Amino acid sequence: MRRREYAYLVAPSVLVMLALLVVPLYRTVEWSLQEVRYGQPGTFVGLDNYREAFADPRFLSAVSFTVVVTIAVVTVLVLGGYVLAVLVNRLGRMRPVVLGLLLVSYVVPGLIGATMFSWLFNDNFGGLVNQLISAVGLPPVLWFTDTWANRGLVAAAVVWGLLPFSMLVILAGLQGVPKDLLEAARVDGAGTLRTHWSVIAPSIRGIIGFVTLISIMDVLRVFDQLIPLSPQAVQIGNESLVLYIYNQAFLDGGQRLGLGSAMNVLLIVLIAIMLLPFIRDTAREGSRA
Repeated sequence: MRRREYAYLVAPSVLVMLALLVVPLYRTVEWSLQEVRYGQPGTFVGLDNYREAFADPRFLSAVSFTVVVTIAVVTVLVLGGYVLAVLVNRLGRMRPVVLGLLLVSYVVPGLIGATMFSWLFNDNFGGLVNQLISAVGLPPVLWFTDTWANRGLVAAAVVWGLLPFSMLVILAGLQGVPKDLLEAARVDGAGTLRTHWSVIAPSIRGIIGFVTLISIMDVLRVFDQLIPLSPQAVQIGNESLVLYIYNQAFLDGGQRLGLGSAMNVLLIVLIAIMLLPFIRDTAREGSRA
């Protein structure tokens, strides 16, 4: 293919990338250095927005909550997705049916899925989980007002919504593991756990890295699930970073867009920091392929 033809083919994608990614990112960085009111030109204030963000205890609490939930949820997604993928991979004719059932929670919109999930814990809608807890003689749990109980509720809902994606991607990787490697492991006397640890997992290391990357990005941006699951997120300290940015930038009539932009930049930096090791590892796997 000639260079000019290649340029013609690539140019539309490059223009779309510039319009949808680079320009908004530039505008966000620009606004983060300004005091911006909706519908008015910004006033340059330097790093004041960043100083205000770091001086706000709510911001630091939101960062802490987001990082803790991300680490816990991503760990469950990767390990749980692997176990589910192994179990589904062993199925025969029932595999399409089981896959269809497992994917229901993934295709349901996040807000609707979280609302449905909350009904299991909300006594106003039956509260099936609290009924089961009371049936074994334990006191009911305050899922929506207790800080750690609510964190567990939010984490469980996020896992419920994202686990099918992890399972499906890892399942595709498992089906690509060479059978001769598995046969060699059996001949050498390796047990099931040893085979998975020393043979299968290293063979799909790139797939696991990809799942980890996508999961980190999804969980770091958790927002809509908190609306029905944590209505008192601000009061109990379970405000995610994205929810905090929304509350600061838009709930006050769009009067703090500069501060919200500064927090968006910090969110991008946080995402980059958490993704960097996995991006590096994925790049190494790609170079070896």
